[in-house]
Order: sequence, then structure tokens, then C-alpha cells
Amino acid sequence: MEKNLRQQKTNILKIALFGPESTGKTTLAKQLAAHYKTQWVPEFARDYLQKKWEESKQTCVLEDLMPIAYGQVALENEKLATAKDFLFCDTNLMLTKVFSEIYYDFCDPLLNEAAVEHEYDLYFLTDIDVPWEKDDLRDDPVKRDTFFSIFKQTLIDKNIPFITISGNKETRLEKAIHCVEGLVKAKKLELSSADFVQIYEHGISLDSIQKQLKIFQKGIAKSKLISPATIGNGILSLSEVEFQEKATFFDDKKKNLKLQKFVPASGAASRMFKFLSVFLEDFNSKKETINAYINRKKDTELPIFIVAMEKFPFFDAVNKKLHEIYPDFETLKRDTKNYYFIKILLSSDYFDFANKPKAVLPFHLYDDHLANPIEEHLNECVYYASANQVSNLHFTVSEAHQNQFEEAIAAVKSEIEAASKIKMEISYSYQNRGTDSVTVDKENNFVRNKNGALIFRPGGHGALIENLNKLDADVIFVKNIDNVIQGDVEVIALYKKALAGILLELQQQIFSYLHRIENNKITENDIADILLFLKEKLNIEITTYFYKFTFENKINVIKEILDRPIRVCGMVKNEGEPGGGPFWVQNEEGKMSLQIVETSQVDLANKRQQSILVSATHFNPVDLVCGIKNYKKQKFDLTQFVDHTTGFIVEKSVEGRTVKSYELPGLWNGAMANWLTVFAAVPLMTFNPVKTVNDLLKPAHQPH
Repeated sequence: MEKNLRQQKTNILKIALFGPESTGKTTLAKQLAAHYKTQWVPEFARDYLQKKWEESKQTCVLEDLMPIAYGQVALENEKLATAKDFLFCDTNLMLTKVFSEIYYDFCDPLLNEAAVEHEYDLYFLTDIDVPWEKDDLRDDPVKRDTFFSIFKQTLIDKNIPFITISGNKETRLEKAIHCVEGLVKAKKLELSSADFVQIYEHGISLDSIQKQLKIFQKGIAKSKLISPATIGNGILSLSEVEFQEKATFFDDKKKNLKLQKFVPASGAASRMFKFLSVFLEDFNSKKETINAYINRKKDTELPIFIVAMEKFPFFDAVNKKLHEIYPDFETLKRDTKNYYFIKILLSSDYFDFANKPKAVLPFHLYDDHLANPIEEHLNECVYYASANQVSNLHFTVSEAHQNQFEEAIAAVKSEIEAASKIKMEISYSYQNRGTDSVTVDKENNFVRNKNGALIFRPGGHGALIENLNKLDADVIFVKNIDNVIQGDVEVIALYKKALAGILLELQQQIFSYLHRIENNKITENDIADILLFLKEKLNIEITTYFYKFTFENKINVIKEILDRPIRVCGMVKNEGEPGGGPFWVQNEEGKMSLQIVETSQVDLANKRQQSILVSATHFNPVDLVCGIKNYKKQKFDLTQFVDHTTGFIVEKSVEGRTVKSYELPGLWNGAMANWLTVFAAVPLMTFNPVKTVNDLLKPAHQPH
């Protein structure tokens, strides 16, 4: 045997099985080789040491390790010559090196050097969750735990990309094949093995990465606006009497329904305090006054914050803390006081408001306490999202923030339950990290951090269609975390219930048609009534081609139109708030429908499109009531009704360079594009978002 530790170079993908003894390395190597019809490299040490045992009943000693190393390399190079596309290695020199260090506290320098230099495209770390199988050469099974930790730490210390393989034989093989296929795709995208492992652990599919890259290259077509939706032209207008009637209809029906409120509440409040954060970063008290800073930056928000400071619900708490920290606070100059107030408000050592979720911040000052958005949502929930003395509330949260939510809920839940005699059922979910986007530069090359790792960004609130899809309720109320009001909860509840009443009335008729279709009880004469319903109630105009179809095809078209999830969206008059609005939109197939469109989806270079955009009379307050079950009480798969062509390419400047990421079609935009949609005008008082901290100064958030 030639004493050579050089590893033969190759373009074949080499996978190393790595882990303590009796963890299924050989089994998996054989399975993978059989699956891919290629070679696998056995463990040279097994035959070598078995022969030694049989001849002299002696086990492995330090002097055996170099012959084993030479034999292993020779065997690997030999198998490589006849391998096809892949080579699966039951063991390698890194494993020999680790055993040498564990048992003899020493590793031959030649072995150590070769083990570090040898390259594999991926390591599979085999877990210790398989039964121990005793033989002549195996050591104590009790040590597998310790050995596994050492093996894992070795890979981490050497920055070797690896994936842990656990489970039974079938599960391990399935996972390993999935990883191998993913690695192949990653290599085609010119990604490294380390990139692949990072993507795999993040939960993003390589297919998704590939689609994102194509989107970056081709861009996203802008929405084609036909006209704004207005009262009588896509937006339903109700009188106060009609609102009450719809709310009463909902109240009469809800005892037979499961209701749920869905509150997107994932992010931190950083944007809410952005102008204050910028002030702290840029203001130099030794060189200028705050007024000079305001003039220099043309900052319109900071003077409002300072002048009205005492009206914020958190003023007393911050002011009290300032007096504790600075006993001579009252003697300080006004600029110094204001600077310290803002600094304490955002400091991680004190209030840290910009890094907390909006949900737990004090929004409203009542006579006896401060209320955060969580409390206000719980109060609202018992008024309109409760049936049979149960109210279900679901928050989408950041995993890092869930404890803060739970603490805030625990502080008020029992009191609200006691006062309302309604049991609150609270649930949470996280935005799926697998929907995140890679970040690329202007040339669509991957952007990396200082450690060379890929940079991912969340896929936007459109990712939450998956969270919504997992809920099981007949009627779901959707409302943003910051859209709450101080008091007046009964009035707010009236309009939410009215929207639900509209939904139930529409569902009642739709389900009736669908049941009759299923039971073959629709006649040619009924079709005219259905088409009138589609036009007048659902704003759906049938094309002239429809009338050329056979009766059977007409029925199929009608069923396909009606058998969809439905949403009723509250719309408020446009008061200049940033965000989306209701429009008539034409898709690539020429079909017109009602959609909520964001400004970023519109081609602002097109004067006609810009003119339609600015002529909108109403605004989307994210005030939705959704029906996600069909006429058979079965849940729709909401992911099947997404318009995937309506995502967003988001551009940002990072360290002086432009970077891009992809956001999924928005939750109430493209993610619901193929739902049945009804817009209804609701009073402006139902829309009270807190986008910046100064919004807390508006009447809706101030004591009455």
C-alpha cells in the first residue's frame, strides 16, 4: 500500500458521513450509493482492525492510526475512479483525527494536516438516536453522547458545513436525499456548501431562491389601474340604519360560528421612533441647539414631539425616571431636559421603546392605568369576535417578543374575562423564515455580511397568508396591531360586526347557489339571477364569451367564480395617509377585479396611472372580515388564491450601495387577489394607526 495522504481532485460531489461509532454511517452511505447508482467508500479501519483482532485479539493502538489513514485515502481515491456524480464516504481522515485525539490525546502531524486539507462538499453528522449495535471493535455505548458533542464541535470549530441527520433509516435517507438534491441546485447557482447549509437551516428552498433571482433579473410588472374604486363604483355605502341591521344579522348568526380575530403584530417599534433615533445619532449638544438641529435637518416631527411632550401617555413614567437619575433635573436647560427625555425613552438601559414591539407600548392614558394595544385588542375582541362566551385572538409575533406579549396579556386578561364573562383564547404564530428573501446588489449578485454569510430579509406581511391559512374559524376579523382607539370600543364594534354581517349575507347566497349546483338544481333561467348577483353584489362582470358556452360549461364557470374565500374590507375616506387604496385593476388576461393596491405597485412614470392613483377617494385601513371555508364547511387552501406576479422588489441603501430584496404579494394585496372581494365604506374613526409616536397626539388616542 502506497503511503500517500493526498486526496485526488475531482468534480464529483463528495459527501462525508461523520459521527461516533454505531450511528448509522455505513447504512446511510450504502443507501445513498444505491439510490444514486454510484460508489460508496467503506471504513478501512473496520477490516484492518477486525483482522488484527482475529489474529491476536488485540484492539486499536496509536501506531495503527497512520496505516489506517493511508488505507482510507487509498480506498477513497480508488472508489472515486468509478463513481458517478456522487461519492459517499462512510468515514474520512477528520474522523480518524478526532478518534486519535479522544483516545490518545495526540494526533500525528501528517494526519492532522491531511485531515484539515481534505475537502468534501458536505458533511452529514449522524445522530445518536439509533440503537447501539455491539461488535468486537465497538467501545462503550454510554460514551456516544460525549463523543457526539466532540464530533459536532469539531465541525463547528473548523467551519465545516454540515447537516445533522436524525431519525429512523427511512427518515434519514429521505432527508439526506433532499439535502443532496438541494446541494446540487446550490452549486448550479454558484453557491458554496456553506451557503447551502445556511439556506437549509434558514428553511428556504433552493427553488424559492431561484425564483427570487429570476424576479430580480426580470423585474415585476406594475399593476394596471383602470380606475379608483369609489362609492357606487366598487365601494358599498351603508346608512347608519343599514350598519345596525347588518350588525344585528351577524349577532343573530354568530352562535353557530367559530369566530377569530387575527392581528399581524410581528415587528419592533423602530419606525415609530425613527425620527427620534436619527436625532440622537446626529445631534451634537456642544455644537448646536435643538432648534438649530431642527432647521438644519428640516425636521417637522421633532418640534411637534417636544412641544406636546406632556400629552404622551408615557410622559409621567419617563419624567419620574429622569428625576431619579438626575436629582438636579429641574435646574437643567430646556434643551438638555428634552435631549435626556428622548435619550432615556430609547435607551436600552431604561425604556428601550424603539426595540420593543408596538403591542406592549403605552398608547392610551386612562384615569387609573396606561393601556397598550394588546389590552385594547382584547377589549375589542370580546365585543365583536366572541360567540358562545368564547373569544379567540391570534397574534403573529416575533419569536423574540412572545414573552413580552404573554406578560402583557397576563396583566389584563383575567380582569377583561371577569368583566365580560367571556373566556379569552389566545394563540400565537411566527412568520415562516422559509419565506424570507436573499439580498442582492444592483448586478443581482448575492450580498454578504462581514463574515461572508448570505443576508436574508423577511418576505413582508404577505408571508402571513400561511399563518392565516392555519387558522380554523368560520369568520376571521383582521386588524393591525396599531389600529386601536381610546374608548369608543362599542362604536368600533358596530362597524366590525356590520362588515361581518355583509360577509354572512353574501356567503348565505353564495352557498345556496353552490349547493344547488352540486345537486343539479340550477336551470338556464337561474343563470340570469346568478349573473345579476355577481355584478351587483360581488362586482364581477361576466365576459361576452360566457354566453357562447354550453349550459354545463356555464355552470362550471359560475362554480369556479363562487367557490372561493371571501373578504369584506372596510374603506375610509382618503386623508392623505401613506399606503394602499381600492382600485379597479386589469390583470394580464384582461380580467378586471377590485384590488387593494400599494403605491409601490403603480408605475408612477406613467402619467395616466399616476392620475388614477391620486384620484382615489378612499384608503385601505386594513379592516377586513374573512370567510375561509367553503359551502361544505371545509377550509380553503388560501395559498392557492395568491397572485404571485404581484410581489415587491424592495431597494435600500446599505453602507452607500443599493441592495435589493423581494417581498411576497402583500397579505391584503396580491395574497388575497383571487378572493371574492367586497369594499364597504366605514367611518374615519375606525382607522387610527400609530405609524409614528406623534400619532398618539391625535384625538383618537387622547383622553376624552
